[in-house]
Amino acid sequence: MPKPERTSSVGRATTWSQPDADRASVAIGFRTLSIQVEDKTLPKPIPEPAEAIRHVDAHIVDPNVLFTRYSSHPSLGLDLATVQRKATEGKNVISRPPTQYWKKLLNYVFGGFNFLMWIAFIVTILSYQPLGGDHPAVFNLGVAVLLLLVIIISSTFYAMVDFHASRVMKSIKSLVAQEATVIRGGHRQIIKAEDLVLGDVVVLSMGECVPADLRIFEATTDLKFDRSLLTGESEPIPGGLTSTSDNPLETHNLALSSTFVVQGACTGLVFATGDRSTMGRIVAMSGETKFKMTPMQREIWFFTKVVSTLALSLFCIAIIVWAAWLRVRFPGFLTASGAIINSIGCLTAFVPQGLPLCVALSLTIVAKRMAKHNVLVKNLATIETLGCMSVLCSDKTGTLTTGIMSVECLALADATFDNVKKQLVDSEKGMTGAGIDALVKIGRLCNGAQFVSPGHDTESPELRPVKGDATDSAILRFTELLNTADSNIEVPSSIAHNTLFTIPFNSKNKWMLTVVQSRTTPAGPPEMLIKGAPDILFPHCISALKSDGTSVPLKGMVHERLHQLQLSWASEGRRVLALCKRDLTDASLDYQQEDAAEERIYQELHGLTLVGLIGIFDPVRTTVKDTVSVIRRAGVRVFMVTGDFKLTAVAIAKQVGIITTETIDVRSALSSGVKDFSDVASHNIKPSDDNGIRSIVLTGEEIASFSTEDWNKCLGLYSEVVFARTTPEQKLRIVNEIKARGDNIVAVTGDGTNDAPALKASDIGVAMGSGSDVAKEAAAMILLDNNFSSIPVAIEMGRLVFDNVKKVVLYIMPAGTYTEFMSVFANVFLGMQLSLSSYLQVCFSITNDVVMSIPLMFEQPEADLMLRKPRNARTDRLTDWRFFFHIYFFTGLMMWPCAMAMWFLYMSEQGLGFYDVILVYDKWTDGWKGYSLDQLAKFVSVGQCIYYVTMVFMQYGGILSARNRRMSIIHSNPLWGPRRNLAILVGMTFTALIAIVNLYGPGFQHVFDTAPIPGMFWGLPFAFAFGILCIDETRKAIVRSYPQSFVAKMAW
Repeated sequence: MPKPERTSSVGRATTWSQPDADRASVAIGFRTLSIQVEDKTLPKPIPEPAEAIRHVDAHIVDPNVLFTRYSSHPSLGLDLATVQRKATEGKNVISRPPTQYWKKLLNYVFGGFNFLMWIAFIVTILSYQPLGGDHPAVFNLGVAVLLLLVIIISSTFYAMVDFHASRVMKSIKSLVAQEATVIRGGHRQIIKAEDLVLGDVVVLSMGECVPADLRIFEATTDLKFDRSLLTGESEPIPGGLTSTSDNPLETHNLALSSTFVVQGACTGLVFATGDRSTMGRIVAMSGETKFKMTPMQREIWFFTKVVSTLALSLFCIAIIVWAAWLRVRFPGFLTASGAIINSIGCLTAFVPQGLPLCVALSLTIVAKRMAKHNVLVKNLATIETLGCMSVLCSDKTGTLTTGIMSVECLALADATFDNVKKQLVDSEKGMTGAGIDALVKIGRLCNGAQFVSPGHDTESPELRPVKGDATDSAILRFTELLNTADSNIEVPSSIAHNTLFTIPFNSKNKWMLTVVQSRTTPAGPPEMLIKGAPDILFPHCISALKSDGTSVPLKGMVHERLHQLQLSWASEGRRVLALCKRDLTDASLDYQQEDAAEERIYQELHGLTLVGLIGIFDPVRTTVKDTVSVIRRAGVRVFMVTGDFKLTAVAIAKQVGIITTETIDVRSALSSGVKDFSDVASHNIKPSDDNGIRSIVLTGEEIASFSTEDWNKCLGLYSEVVFARTTPEQKLRIVNEIKARGDNIVAVTGDGTNDAPALKASDIGVAMGSGSDVAKEAAAMILLDNNFSSIPVAIEMGRLVFDNVKKVVLYIMPAGTYTEFMSVFANVFLGMQLSLSSYLQVCFSITNDVVMSIPLMFEQPEADLMLRKPRNARTDRLTDWRFFFHIYFFTGLMMWPCAMAMWFLYMSEQGLGFYDVILVYDKWTDGWKGYSLDQLAKFVSVGQCIYYVTMVFMQYGGILSARNRRMSIIHSNPLWGPRRNLAILVGMTFTALIAIVNLYGPGFQHVFDTAPIPGMFWGLPFAFAFGILCIDETRKAIVRSYPQSFVAKMAW
């Protein structure tokens, strides 16, 4: 049997979460530090981190010297008194780099739309002085002060939301506690990694994070580390017992903090912790982490730039029109100061101040909601991506199943035990036999799991904590049950055997091998014990063991019986393992020469005796079937990607609803005359709803030979796919192939080290809380309670964020920009008095736009949110033509005419007709239509307040309409029911009170020329709001009743 390649590539690694952009700075810091340590010609003084690491000798000195130095022992570890004494030296925690608050402050004050407010503030000050002349208008100064208050308030809001978001994310991330297995006082213990001290003996297994800098003194031959965070290179680094470099950063006998064990196992001595570790020193060098915008924040920033450019352009156009035309043609119409103040509306009208705030607030709110469901998101961008998820690739073991395995059945060449607990453990007959003894011996000695924590020896083996993977743990507990049972089965002790050589299980070999020598018969030949996948080991077996210990050739009926048992157990969802052995009588192996011994072991992997088969039961999680159904109704395809046997994978896939068809295609179906995708664009390669549901099961060996067209057919025709017997590299390829087609956003779930490459490559990696450290670090999201049913919650929350932000834009734009701008437009281009003063425009922007937007962030999901198809991240933008059509030609086209009509209605009641108000320009002066200038000014003040009040109350209809895309308000009102949102009522009350204060506050009347308005103008706007709501309800009813109609196609 040729030696398989046993490398694996895994994802990111760090003990504290970092943005991807800053991982590069860590890698650069590591390489810089390594050069400074190695280069002896550097001039003095050498940077402190390099100088400190240059003095590290843990990799050079004899391990016994280190044990003496740190008062430790290789097998006993530290005693309790020494641990307590050393604990006073500080926690094993890496300090975060200091925050540069001045940069944050500048971003709060000048970021977002605030820079437009600063421009408005500066030009307003200029309009007061020097452009205001000898008698500058106090109004202008009041507007300037208000703009400054807007800047201060919005900056404070930004700071508060940022602080709250940081605090929430910090508290969420603290839910993931890193642990370490140590030997203290001769006993294995699991402690918090932060409690490690110098001299602790740490035991590391595959998939675990290195909690501190360690000197390795015991290791398996295949030990490898992922140092991608430090070096920037994804290729695993081998580990060993001997020094390979004088540079402690380059040698292979040190395990550096925050790296991962991706293959093999080792034991090491802690020689540096916390800030004194390699990672701690690099973090101190790297400085503050850089801010990285999420995709939605980038889209909002793009929207901000477009809006700001438009606002500045219109402001400049208004000033140019005044300077080039109005000032010349109608010299008495507007002064320079007046033109600037009136044109300020162009800046304030197009500034949706609440939008950036609401985006940040929405993401934080949703992150907190998800945390309540035990879903940890490492960064806010993950939340947005969840809403676009179109394919979910799920691992089987520990994800769809509980991962709590138990041995259920076993078989030898001539006997089958369908219920081992009843027939072997609880039986009073005392079942015995050399065959079962041999099978139990392999299960006990060829096993990577171990019982941990002292004081549990008297507990049932089923309750004792075990360190190791689920399969090995199940077999270990089974053998220990036999050891405590009243049976005649001989359960060997590991103390009675010397382990000469071990090749741990890995996802490529699909087996584990141990060479042992009995201490009672040291002159006898060593035994090679193997357990692994039957389909891998069967070809290397020549005989099978019977119950009495005799062997028979593995052929004919014996082979057929065992093969059929394997298929039968697998088709029932059991994991089946073959346990084999062979005496190494003629093999001459020098186990001290590890590489040579390993090569020879592979050559000796033949002529095996199949001792028996073990069937392991891993129950499906109770909620998984319903969860898969919910996910699929949301338009997300669910694939299974597992390393298990094909029949086992299909059986579990049927149980959980991943496969629902009676007929399941295989590899040959792709070669038949099915649809040709050669001329189809990659983003269009996806199953059609018209073709029905089709299922297929494929193995890793089969997809290894897939062509591009095979992948096109597989992913373009089948909505139910099971990939079985896959390696980590094949899982990675599967994810990349899915991402390359159909505009798919791919999520991957997993809990093991072999899942890490796929977790990292996916758009959304989802790890189980009980999974390996490698998997949890590679993932973007962690299910802390291992509850698969949390995934639909996460999808819904991701869709909700996007939905709510769209609603904010839909609410703000019609009145907050369109209606305000029409006032400025009529003033500059149609010669009408300004129907909404600059003060009221600014006030509306900061009160209504912000205060009424925030309640929309607390909206609950609409009933059909999880029935929609996933959003296409490439084509479904935050705003599109249908969205703007709805804003400007539906809602906006109702709002601004209503507000303008109220202005003209009031003027007509004062005896001023339509053409007495519009196209007047400089005629609006003393004596116009028999009115004095003071009377005309009073009319304008009252009319502006009417326009303002109309906008305030009309938006009540706007916000109630924006709450739902399709559903009627009858079924989703904000006062009661599942979508109750009392924050909307609070917002309405607050804005109404602000309107009252603005109109009736004496100080406001004096400075900003506001005035009380007639009673009828308080009531009419509510009729407009009701009308807007009713018209929108009619539109929604048409959309619901006639989904193929023109109105439905125009719906946002």
